[in-house]
Amino acid sequence: MVMAPTRQVSLVIPRVFSRARSTAVFRAVPSSRYTESEGPEGGSWTVPARRREWKREEVQALFDQPLLELVFQAATVHRQHNDPSRIQLCTLMNIKEGGCSEDCAYCSQSSRYSTHSKASPLEQVETVMAEARRAKENGSTRFCMGAAWREIGGRKRGFNRILEMVKEIRGMGMEVCTTLGMLSPEQAKQLKDAGLSAYNHNLDTSREYYSKVITSRTYDDRLETINNVRTAGISVCSGGILGLGEDESDRVGLIWEMSRLPEHPESFPVNALVAIKGTPMEGQEPVNFQELLRTIATARIVLPTSIVRIAAGRHMFSESEQAMAFLAGANAIFTGHRMLTTPTSSWDEDKAMLSRWGLTGMKSFESKRLAPLAYDMPPNDPTFHVDTEPSSRDERGSYAMRDSAASQTSSS
Repeated sequence: MVMAPTRQVSLVIPRVFSRARSTAVFRAVPSSRYTESEGPEGGSWTVPARRREWKREEVQALFDQPLLELVFQAATVHRQHNDPSRIQLCTLMNIKEGGCSEDCAYCSQSSRYSTHSKASPLEQVETVMAEARRAKENGSTRFCMGAAWREIGGRKRGFNRILEMVKEIRGMGMEVCTTLGMLSPEQAKQLKDAGLSAYNHNLDTSREYYSKVITSRTYDDRLETINNVRTAGISVCSGGILGLGEDESDRVGLIWEMSRLPEHPESFPVNALVAIKGTPMEGQEPVNFQELLRTIATARIVLPTSIVRIAAGRHMFSESEQAMAFLAGANAIFTGHRMLTTPTSSWDEDKAMLSRWGLTGMKSFESKRLAPLAYDMPPNDPTFHVDTEPSSRDERGSYAMRDSAASQTSSS
């Protein structure tokens, strides 16, 4: 009876010691490296620090710290760059389900697998607008649309319909995001001209593990689309999925790849795999919360001004666990009635949860990272406004709210 506990402890000690050795790494990285840049007409908005000097082993050392120490450091960085009481509510609608030619091993929408997702036509504008209005009425300020395509290709009529959706939703005063597969520079420009706020294109995992998940599109294909989006002036939303069979180094690799982009993504979604019957990954065990939390906290330190979004799989975690994620720097969730093909919590449940923890929803375009995009297309909704309260940062480095210069009009 004595030997069994002893053996269990001996298995844990190497990991604990390995993580404990790295506790001084973050303290060697001064927060002054995270800066603000000049915005339109003398205004300013928070932009991602072009921090190319992160080494992969530095990110790994952050990730390997004792968990509570990592969360404390992440919470400190979060308060230096964000209002910790604000959470963005986002709603995602599947506007074209199933029939995708990709072989993403986790996705029920691939035409290569036999799953519950069946190929459907692209939704009509009126149907999408009804859902967007419902989302706005329930407190969502970003409306996201996903179409199960490898790329837009020759779908000119469908793409024109999506451009109309973007214009109409932007006209409601909401942030609008799409995920439509690979984009050419011209397609990205058309989306920008229509008023798109952000484009989602996940890297999913590390470069090293990627080919074990997807073979129909390369890692560099994904980076090319991200570059096309950014060049067009659209904010980049890019993150990954935990629970694909990857190890901790792959989660670190994903965050490190984000730190190497010319600009950090405006939004970094963290998904927990929901294993779907019929996909090659139907037997994967759910990722545990501690690994999700460790990933969120590391991302917050490395990507200090990005919105860190708890995405798919959130319904698998308790309310207390979600609150811990908010403490560690997560500041957005998807809410409504479902993600693309998996469940999520309802608006009422999420608003009640946020209220219990003293959190409130963000307004549209509250993030300074979206400030330049907030003025190039004045919304039609007369009730829409941008928060222009002056910054409030005390000498200890508390969060910064939108500064008054943000009310100036941008010609970009």
